[in-house]
Amino acid sequence: MNGIVQQKIFVSRYLFQNVNHFMKRMSSHFTFFPDEHRPIEGDTTKMNMMQAINNAMDITLKTDSSAVLFGEDVAFGGVFRCALGLQEKYGNDRVFNTPLCEQGIAGFGIGLATAGATAIAEIQFADYIFPAFDQLVNEAAKCRYRSGGQFDCGGLTVRAPCGAVGHGGLYHSQSPEAFFSHAPGLKVVVPRGPISAKGLLLSCLKERDPCVFLEPKILYRAAAEEVPTDSYEIPLGKAQVLREGDAATLIGWGTQVHVLLEVAQKAQETLGISCEVIDLMSILPWDEETVCNSVKKTGRCLVAHEAPLTSGFGAELAATVQSECFLHLEAPVARVTGWDAPFPHVFEPFYLPDKMRCLSALEKLLNY
Repeated sequence: MNGIVQQKIFVSRYLFQNVNHFMKRMSSHFTFFPDEHRPIEGDTTKMNMMQAINNAMDITLKTDSSAVLFGEDVAFGGVFRCALGLQEKYGNDRVFNTPLCEQGIAGFGIGLATAGATAIAEIQFADYIFPAFDQLVNEAAKCRYRSGGQFDCGGLTVRAPCGAVGHGGLYHSQSPEAFFSHAPGLKVVVPRGPISAKGLLLSCLKERDPCVFLEPKILYRAAAEEVPTDSYEIPLGKAQVLREGDAATLIGWGTQVHVLLEVAQKAQETLGISCEVIDLMSILPWDEETVCNSVKKTGRCLVAHEAPLTSGFGAELAATVQSECFLHLEAPVARVTGWDAPFPHVFEPFYLPDKMRCLSALEKLLNY
């Protein structure tokens, strides 16, 4: 009996001491699918997403003399190095550090943009954006409305790294897009890779409505593509159909797009069916036409996102699809999401809507 107890203690200690090895995920819950489509003709350079974002800001600072980049540690490149080298290139009056005060960062950006500047504000992690929530939803979003169109802060773009990263835990892994989707006057954007990140960010920086640009941080270095070196813009409010099909419509944004592309590939190989995969790209406004046209064709819809289920943005998609596509649906809209719990640390693999959870939900949709 003592031997059995000692063996259990040994196994428990071994598992505890090596839990990070067993639970280590990093980028393994998805396979990155690089874009094959080029938004413009011309020369390209291989960039990861961090470099593509840096390139978009570099172009803006070079071509727009009013552009200013600021946030916590951006003078040193930022915690994820997205601003690397920009202060050296444009000076400390255009690229500079701020105090550790997100409310102040947002408020300062609103003031700059209202005065006519292009303000690029970096929030170090999307999880830290909540102290700035009042400034963004009550001031930035309502600036034009409350003045009767006399002034606005449309030159404001707030960048924030979001989503799972493999070891972030409850304060460094959240996806807050749904919070901001409830604030008319904002635009909320989430790229899936380097090409889309550069084009969408350049669009945000020229947009005359304030934008919240959420960057899936795990893609900063896990994603690399041949990115056009020239400036280009990807339209806001437009989704992209990445894979065409007729069996079901799979909708995601950010990292989750790559999970769904792999699910569609697995479904083709194992089930012999073709699924349509849509990258929503813009959360607010979102492309209702593209989504509904796809669902009317396929008759089935699955939405996947890392944020919790309750009041996640997938609920808005499901409600709209149910309303607009009701007579075309062959099954209820399925949602595969994070759980209604704080984001865990070592149990992150069980929290994320990975390919196996999504594939299981797809099979239930098909067999409904």
